[in-house]
Amino acid sequence: MAFKIGLLGLGTVGAGTAEILLSPDGRHPLLQELEIYRVGVRDISRTRSLQLPENVLTTDLEAIATDPQVDIVVELIGGLEPARSLILQAIASGKHVVTANKAVISRYGQEIFEAANEKGVYVMSEAAVGGGIPVIQTLKQSLGANRIQTVIGIVNGTTNYILTRMQTEGADFAEVLADAQQLGYAEADPTADVDGLDAADKIAILASLAFGGRINLKDVYCEGIRQVSAADIDYADKLGFVIKLLAIAQDIKSKPDTEMLSIRVHPTFVPKTHPLASVNGVYNAILVEGEPIGQLMLYGRGAGAGPTASAVVSDMMNIAAILKTETVPIPHPLLSCTHQHYCKIAPMQELVTRFYARFLTLDHPGVIGKLGTCFGEHKVSLESVVQTGIHGDLAEIVVVTHDVREGNFQQAIDEIRAMESIDSIASILRVL
Repeated sequence: MAFKIGLLGLGTVGAGTAEILLSPDGRHPLLQELEIYRVGVRDISRTRSLQLPENVLTTDLEAIATDPQVDIVVELIGGLEPARSLILQAIASGKHVVTANKAVISRYGQEIFEAANEKGVYVMSEAAVGGGIPVIQTLKQSLGANRIQTVIGIVNGTTNYILTRMQTEGADFAEVLADAQQLGYAEADPTADVDGLDAADKIAILASLAFGGRINLKDVYCEGIRQVSAADIDYADKLGFVIKLLAIAQDIKSKPDTEMLSIRVHPTFVPKTHPLASVNGVYNAILVEGEPIGQLMLYGRGAGAGPTASAVVSDMMNIAAILKTETVPIPHPLLSCTHQHYCKIAPMQELVTRFYARFLTLDHPGVIGKLGTCFGEHKVSLESVVQTGIHGDLAEIVVVTHDVREGNFQQAIDEIRAMESIDSIASILRVL
């Protein structure tokens, strides 16, 4: 029994996917039943090293999405449009869909999954988060018996590479970013990566699976790494931390019968003893905490042709396996997405966490005392206060708090910012 594959896109991931399908020897026998039937590209005349079957290339992507011979449409063109429209066209034509497109799934997941459920087809998206790391099926299936409490991840390889280089070399953000762009680890327009938008898309998807409800992307707090300086990296090291861009989804409900999530992306002081602290370079890792399993961490390459293609093909194989088993109803409850309600997301002011802050102050007597008094008036307890040095006429003061409600901390910061003795607040970062 052969399943005809319509591949949309033959870029890095598309080519990697095709290579796996064209060389099934030594892999799972089911791969031999997946046939590349059509491949949609922008330019047929372009020279390619990949040896594809004759006459499979076309520039008509819509024709692939609606072709009655195609069983599974694989969308690997990226971006919002025409990817969203092609996915919906494929669903409307009764095709199963595999996609690596986190932006489309995080923004239009409700529309796409409702259409798929109504049509009785599958939309699979393992490659949308973490490259080859099998986190989506792990949350859907393997951890289905657990009450998930927290999902914390390093899910963007570009920012992790930049922060790792800053840590090991003492370099500034702009310098490392420029180098990362030259090496191809960062895009010419790095906004989605360095401003945390890519990580926000991914944690929205993971939170939806972990907590069984839809996530409104606009409710996900998002802060990138542009403001992280070499000085902050150095202070983190001296205080026993490393700085990572974390994507976090936590159940912070105060009562058993209530639901309240905190979902956020921001640079974070991570203790060196934490499992995520040693995840460096372009690698990704997702740490899941649940009951009764406890802690589980998935680690691997979060991007690239091989890892991402591995996830894409595994989704195809899941669909093919079900189609071979006629007695299994569609939609399969462990593979489909049928969430109806939206999860309640707590405002950031309600978050309880620790903070690191670095102040540049006039070198006047009593400045540290004034800072302590102001923090105390807003119920902010300080774990440590250190005057680290003099920079010209300015003193540098670093504070780390105990757990505090974010709203209280921000009120104190607003008051401190207005003090005559405060030149500037150089940095504020949350502490895990």
